[in-house]
Amino acid sequence: MPQEFEQEQYQPHARKKKKGRFGCLIVIVLFAVLLIAAGLLGARFMNEVYGSDTKGSEVTVHIDQGSGPLTIGRALQEAGVIQTPKLFQLYVRYTESAGQLQYGDFTLSAGMSYDEIIEALSVTVKRDTMTITFPEGITALRFAQLMEENGLCTAEEFLDVANNGDFSQYDFWNQIPEDDTIFMKCEGYLFPNTYEFYADDEVYNYVNTFYAEFDKQVTADLRARAEEEGMTLHEAITLASFVQEEAGNDQNAKVSAVFHNRLAEGSPYPRLESNVSSYVQREDDNNYLYNWVAPYYGGWDNIPAEIYAAYNTYEHEGLTPGPVSNPGIEAIKAALYPDEQYIADGYYFFVTDKNGKYYYGKTPAEHQANVKTAFSVQ
Repeated sequence: MPQEFEQEQYQPHARKKKKGRFGCLIVIVLFAVLLIAAGLLGARFMNEVYGSDTKGSEVTVHIDQGSGPLTIGRALQEAGVIQTPKLFQLYVRYTESAGQLQYGDFTLSAGMSYDEIIEALSVTVKRDTMTITFPEGITALRFAQLMEENGLCTAEEFLDVANNGDFSQYDFWNQIPEDDTIFMKCEGYLFPNTYEFYADDEVYNYVNTFYAEFDKQVTADLRARAEEEGMTLHEAITLASFVQEEAGNDQNAKVSAVFHNRLAEGSPYPRLESNVSSYVQREDDNNYLYNWVAPYYGGWDNIPAEIYAAYNTYEHEGLTPGPVSNPGIEAIKAALYPDEQYIADGYYFFVTDKNGKYYYGKTPAEHQANVKTAFSVQ
């Protein structure tokens, strides 16, 4: 019995040893396979990073503006230049070369090392440019026309992006009221200046150029000043557009004071009554409603009633719902820093003669006398 018992215990024990040896063999084989695979993969990665002596055919790779290393890597993969976008991203991060990478069209080929690719992508591609000057006080529609006249995009494309694009990265954009009576959301925020554009750029980038400049020029101090004056930034820019159109010169602060007096609580003259945006239908009056809004809608009689009522400063009290032009920085500053003496002295009227001389009045009678004098100047 003891011998039989020992045999019964011995045989299973022998079987376990055989299974253990077989299992170890599998592990060893798998480990070897993994090592080989890792070696092959590592070799492939090394070849990709360091390139090869044999280069493939040249291909043109387009890199969009704003593309990050991973997006660039994917574009290189699609063109057959590299195989592993993620590896390219990691290499760019490791070499801290992301800031060097440009956008445009580049001639590359398979077999180039990552360093060669980065060097090629770091060269600014020569692109046709165009310089355009946008004068202070022109309207959004005129901005769009100038873009079209210079062949950068159509006026319709420009206005669509300028009014409906996503520019939520700017605080000023998020503060523009959602008001159906605003004629153009972009009006007032297309900062007038001289700009150089790429001739083949995207419309969004064109518009963003103006908004970025506005965001730069209208500083935190100016925005804080608007708050001190009890105005939103949108109201300040709207007022500045009237200052720009009625003056746009060394009279900015005095004209601003007149408007501030009219806008003050309890003002006896709460309407701006400015021909810059009024019921007057004359070509030479630079009237926002007549010269810009009406043509946009196909004629004076086609202007939506709510927009006409909101922009007719002879009927509507206070500011219009939005700017009537795109003011320059001096007009914006004048809107925020009016002539304090003219405010204190209570000036509510002004008129200019044909030579550009300004006459200021405190009462309707004084204003009428100034009007008579101004129109009698030869």
